[in-house]
Amino acid sequence: MSRDSNPTSADHTQARNDSGANRRDFLKTGTASVAAGSLLGTFAGSAGVYAAGDDILKVGLVGCGGRGTGAANNALKADPYAKLVALGDVFPEKIERSIRSLKAQKAIADRVEVDEDHQFVGLDSYQKVIDSVDVVLLCTPPGFRPVQLRAAVDAGKHIFTEKPMATDGPGVRSVIESVRIAKEKNLAVVAGFCWRYDSAKQAFFERLHNGDIGQIQSAYGTYLTSPVKPMPPSDTRPEGMSDLEWMVRNWYNFTWLSGDGLVEQACHTVDWVAWAFGDKPPASCTAVGGRQIPAEGGNIFDHIEVNYLWEDGRRGFLAQRQIPGCHNENNFYVHGTGGQGTMTRRGTETVGEERWRYKGPTPNMYDVEHQELFLSIRDGKPINDGDRMVNSTLMAIMGRMAGYTGKEVTWEQALNSQDELVPEITAGWETPVEFRPMARPGLTPLV
Repeated sequence: MSRDSNPTSADHTQARNDSGANRRDFLKTGTASVAAGSLLGTFAGSAGVYAAGDDILKVGLVGCGGRGTGAANNALKADPYAKLVALGDVFPEKIERSIRSLKAQKAIADRVEVDEDHQFVGLDSYQKVIDSVDVVLLCTPPGFRPVQLRAAVDAGKHIFTEKPMATDGPGVRSVIESVRIAKEKNLAVVAGFCWRYDSAKQAFFERLHNGDIGQIQSAYGTYLTSPVKPMPPSDTRPEGMSDLEWMVRNWYNFTWLSGDGLVEQACHTVDWVAWAFGDKPPASCTAVGGRQIPAEGGNIFDHIEVNYLWEDGRRGFLAQRQIPGCHNENNFYVHGTGGQGTMTRRGTETVGEERWRYKGPTPNMYDVEHQELFLSIRDGKPINDGDRMVNSTLMAIMGRMAGYTGKEVTWEQALNSQDELVPEITAGWETPVEFRPMARPGLTPLV
């Protein structure tokens, strides 16, 4: 894997379209109506309209939970010629709820065109959605992501993929190969590391990389919150439900599906640390972690703290916790040779030779990432976030590996790990799934 960082979304938006409008100005418009008007004008006069003059981009959603439905909403708002034509999920009730929710949004309701023949249910529904569309939104539990990403790339489809991109080393290696193929095919791959598309964060990291606080020496990020999806008691499990279905219905609480809270949720904070260090992988990490509240049959930790070490001796730190009744915080602190930078709910600022505080526009980052995705497809210059999304995903996984085993874990050990968490689904819901007991640092082996 290349250790070079990709061009940022800000780099992409500096290009000018045929009408001469600056994309950064467009992306910072404050309302959906303004965005739609700007896009209509852009596409009407552009020679780079998708599919040889066919303005319609057919969009499909795989994984119809809250985040997936939100992504579909963002995608349709981003491009007035996009139509949602296919949905896939393992549970039919989620498809029904997603359609109702999207059709309730007046700005996009007339472009939700999912007939009964394109509401795909089952563990193989992702392939049927991919085969029906131009752009696919991958929003299932992360354990399924590598297989679904490869299927979309092999089919030549443009992709929005939620974070993280894998839950184990074999999955990461599959994603690396998918990214390589996507580049060869000139496919868009936009990652759900949404803060990379936030104007305040872009400005903050640009100042860090321009040396406003000198050379970065250390960074510390926090993701301290309550449980995201608590595991229900085992006695609530319906009689006859297979192990696989029970795990998928409670996916957040199983490492092979979610990757643990560090990998699934706090990967955003890991991504901040990676961004601060120029998306260059750390040499190694150590971590401490465990579980304080009952797991109710799940096997993820509820807290992990990670210490990342780079080859030049600089360090990045991360604290992740999902326990109710505790102090909550999602902040970032950076120390340099000439000052410091902070990102908190109170604002984003750097303090070096001068004090800077972000006071610019704040468009919705979820909308922006989809606006940039569709603009890049229309221009024939698809964005590919692949290298940095792999880097941040593997950084999170290596932190979990260090926390679970109590060992120092190198980048190479994490990347080449043979610990395959995700089962191959060969017999539908009756596919046997290994249940791993909760890790015990000092006893759980590093594989």
